Formats: sequence, structure tokens, C-alpha cells
Amino acid sequence: MKLGIGPDGPIAGRRVAITGMGVVSCCGVGTEALWSGLNVPPPVGERRVPEFDPERWFTAKEARQVDRFAQFSVAVAAMALEDAGDVAADPGRSAVIMGTGVGGLETLETQILIFGEKGPRRVSPRLVPMMMTNAGAAAISIRTGWHGPSETITTACAAGAHSIGHAARLVASGRCDVAIGGAAEAGMTGVGIAAFANMTALSTSGNSRPFDVRRDGFVITEGAGAFVLEAWDHALARGAHIYGELAGSASTADAHHITAPIPGGSGAAACMTLAMEDAGITLDQVGHINAHGTSTPLNDRAESDAITKVFGSASPPVTSTKGITGHGLGASGAIEAVAAVLSIQHRLIPPTAGYEQPDPEIHLDVVAGQARPWVPAPVLSNSFGFGGHNGCLVIAPA
Repeated sequence: MKLGIGPDGPIAGRRVAITGMGVVSCCGVGTEALWSGLNVPPPVGERRVPEFDPERWFTAKEARQVDRFAQFSVAVAAMALEDAGDVAADPGRSAVIMGTGVGGLETLETQILIFGEKGPRRVSPRLVPMMMTNAGAAAISIRTGWHGPSETITTACAAGAHSIGHAARLVASGRCDVAIGGAAEAGMTGVGIAAFANMTALSTSGNSRPFDVRRDGFVITEGAGAFVLEAWDHALARGAHIYGELAGSASTADAHHITAPIPGGSGAAACMTLAMEDAGITLDQVGHINAHGTSTPLNDRAESDAITKVFGSASPPVTSTKGITGHGLGASGAIEAVAAVLSIQHRLIPPTAGYEQPDPEIHLDVVAGQARPWVPAPVLSNSFGFGGHNGCLVIAPA
């Protein structure tokens, strides 16, 4: 395996090490909470982040001036940096790339109500800096003092994968030695939930059942995930613990419909193929697919068709962690990338919660019931978003 090195691929240059991780999800705060949550029955009711205390990272006054999605962004970045240890980063050669789907929706919704009830003079002067989608990345760069690229990617539910992939390319290309790549979302507001419900995207049964014949829509959640990504030699020189390698990534567009995936999954299939080519691996070297698997009828069928198109009738073991976490919109790809590393670390593929009755039109080896032992190998992590955005990551064992 070339694993991202060599002059012929889109990532040409340095290998990219994963040296730190941070995550908040409906399973709890931190990687241990996420891993524990992925291996027990799904939660009942709303899937919000429990017991999240922003004052662990902010003063009380600061917390009131930062939207929840940006609080999540700062939290996972801080956890990832703490996990990575002293990265000894040159501020000018360090980047922050964070994604989100809707940004500060909670703040926007609150201030619109204030505008209607109390008039324009009562609208908060903090509205714009709190609602803007780049607030998370900006807050992280301000706190770290990093002067390299600080950017935000908003490609709906593919934003997490795209942000991590872009951060890795900045390191691999030599522009940066260290980068934080991840995404955050906090869109569980009254209007946000109503909008998804009225477009019939949400499960009417309240269950997330990826790839199951009974699937009837996704269960919305919130959260965030982030990696510290380093040039391999940079990580080795400082004696860092290396969790794995961000070996490849790809991005394509369906160019088909604003919400529906293209039938047959050709865009997703192309994205998976390009990501593997980027990593320099062959089909038989992929040991596991962390699927997008939202539990919507069209999305799961299109992804299944795409995987079959690429791998044939013998797909690698497939799991969708959304059976537990629900769908975190723009944050989902980042949370799932952390889950992929944990799967390598624990030598177990977590089961797809809710998958009990196979769909006869889906021909995948879906891991269900209990975690499956495996010999860690490259993981393909898929993320697909409204607008036809496709993002795929290849995460390999160290």
C-alpha cells in the first residue's frame, strides 16, 4: 500500500498521521463515551449531547456569546489537541479546517423571535458573529494562535469528511505541518426539526434503522468530531502516539438533485474509487466500510448500489453508526471518522443498531447484532450530503 505517498496521486508528498481525537455525541463527551455508546442499544428519545458543560472550555460570559455549534467546535478541538500532546506547531504552518451544515441556527432562530416580539433594536449585536458558519473555525484559530489557513466547509452532510480531507491535503502538500480537521452541528432547534420533518426526511417511528427494510427516515442529532493531523515525520520527531493514517480522500458531485441522491449511486461510487486510488490501495485491501447509512429509503439504497457497483457482490463488512448516534448532519462525517479510528484501535467493528430485517434489494454484509472482531485494515468512511455532495475518507492503521 502506498497510503497517500508518491508523486502520482492527488495527495503527493508527505504521509498524514492522526495523533489526536476529540468528539461529542449523543453517547456523551469524549472518545470513551462514543465507543461505549456504539456497543449498547440505541438511546430512547431525542439524541442530544448529554451533560455538555461549555464552561469546561469557556467562562460563563464567553459561553453566552458563542452558539452551541461553535462551543462544540472549540470543545472537540481542545480535546484533540490535549490528546495529541505538545504538537510544537509553527503558528504559520498550522491550519484549522472545520465543517458545518447550518452553523448558528439556534442563535438565528432565537434572535428572529426577539425581532418579532420586541423589535429591531433588541436584536443582539452578537447575532452575526454567533450565527456565521465560520465561527467555530475562527474561535479555534484565535484560541490556538495559529495563523495558517482557517477555513470552513459547508457541504451539508458531507462537510465533516470534506473538512478532514482538506486538512490532510494541507499537511500532505507541505503547506502545513499540523492541522485540525473536523466538523460540528447543533441544528436541533424547533424550526430545524420542523423543516426536516415537513420534508419527510425524519423517521416517523423515531427509529434509526440503516439498511433495514423498515427504515423510514433519519433521527436527527447534534455533536462534533475533530482530528489533529500531522506530517508523519513531524509526529515521529516529537514522539507522538499515532492512531492511524489519513491515507486518502475524495470529493465528487452527483449533479442530479438538491436533496435526492442519483439513482444507482454513480457519484458515490466514483468518490469511493477516487479515495482508494488516492490512498494507493486496491479493493481487496479495504477491511471495513463505515457507511453514511442515514436510514432514509433513497439514501441507503443508493449507497448500497454504489458499494455493490465498486466492490461487486462481496462487499467488505459495512456498518452505519447512525443506528446509535442518529444523523448529525454536517458533523456526521467527523464523528464517524473518529468511530473508524476507534474500530481500528479496539479491533472490533461496531454493529448497525436497528438493522434486523434485511432489505431484499440491498446486498451488503451489514454488521449487526454485536460487534464483529476483525484484523484492522484500511477503512472507507462515506459521507453524502444534500446538493449531491459526496465525500470519502480512507483511514488506515498506523
